[in-house]
Amino acid sequence: MTGQADRLKIGISACFMHADPTRPLFTGKTLQYVEQSIAHWVMSTGALAVMIPSPTGATQRGDVTLDHYAQWLDGLVLHGGADVSPLSYGEQPLQEKWSGDKIRDEYEIDLVAAFERAGKPVFGVCRGLQLLNVAFGGTLYQDIATQLPDALTHRDATTYDNNFHTVDIRRDSRLGQLYPQLTRARVNSIHHQAIKDLACGFVVEAVSNEDGMVEAIRRSDAGKSYIAAVQWHPEFHRADSDTIDDAALLADFLAAAAAARKDTTTS
Repeated sequence: MTGQADRLKIGISACFMHADPTRPLFTGKTLQYVEQSIAHWVMSTGALAVMIPSPTGATQRGDVTLDHYAQWLDGLVLHGGADVSPLSYGEQPLQEKWSGDKIRDEYEIDLVAAFERAGKPVFGVCRGLQLLNVAFGGTLYQDIATQLPDALTHRDATTYDNNFHTVDIRRDSRLGQLYPQLTRARVNSIHHQAIKDLACGFVVEAVSNEDGMVEAIRRSDAGKSYIAAVQWHPEFHRADSDTIDDAALLADFLAAAAAARKDTTTS
């Protein structure tokens, strides 16, 4: 059995429910939270999941910073949620409903920078992939259906996480090494934004085989800390489904976290 001191501590970025004076509960209060499924995914092999709250805001107190969390934790998971704001990659929203959450963008971009300074690995899920691309200088399609009308339906509000399509995994990538028996895999699809211009220093590891949408990326510079992300939600995988198994993705990320911990303790 894994001892308490030996368990990896994995940070999960917070989702924001901003203060709303019309809300009947927590009136006027900002809520920060994580989805249960992503926390359970991180914990599924014994790691401890820790939500990282934003230390800034109207009620800020004390001297805690994101660097403190990055130094204490072993890795970071960026999970899904609100749209990335077009303002975060130098564009104006094509429609008001695609304005996104720039406050969360700024918090997560700062969070990624803190973990990079600490040399700790980062893994992005859905919005997390998009945020990482933007954090390192890439851009997004604000709405796939509007800007690429011939593309697949990547988000269906009715079926939600039961909306699926297939992706091609690039054999010469790390993802290809993790799934050596797969060249094409079935994934869930719950997004309406997608990578347009890939950030410098990253490579594409999987694409939607029907429309070419980027589905997995990884930082290509082996001399820098681990950063990888997928557009689908591995935490939604069920053992009885025919979607790509999430286990190899999680194991690869946690191995990087364990290596980072070892480097930190021996340096």
